[in-house]
Amino acid sequence: MGKSLHPKVKEFKDFVRKHPKIVKDVRSGNANWQELFEDWYLLGEEDTRWDAYRDSDNKNDSKKEETGKSGWFDHVGELVKNMDANQLQNHINNINEVLGTVQGVISQFQSNPKSSPVKNETRSKPPHPFSFRKD
Repeated sequence: MGKSLHPKVKEFKDFVRKHPKIVKDVRSGNANWQELFEDWYLLGEEDTRWDAYRDSDNKNDSKKEETGKSGWFDHVGELVKNMDANQLQNHINNINEVLGTVQGVISQFQSNPKSSPVKNETRSKPPHPFSFRKD
């Protein structure tokens, strides 16, 4: 009858027991369990995300929050530093091609309006929805 929990869920419960501020944060509505579990699973226990929950001293909390914020900026800075400009250009070109294809499909539907057999009115062509041009 009793279902055993996944080992990762058990580990997360142990982590929450070590940091009771997480429970208070969830109960106050500032966070939810799903997001916290996903962050814990992806980032790990040692990430700066959890600094706000580690110490119970208010002075340390404000210092930890500042560290967490700067840690986030440092992380973004590292991502930008490690970014490959050629790979980014390839992704942009792929997106451009996809948009061109979607634009072509939409223009095909717009160029073949359904004419009703009862009324054969001349319809004005609506403006093109995308103004992208190929380089």
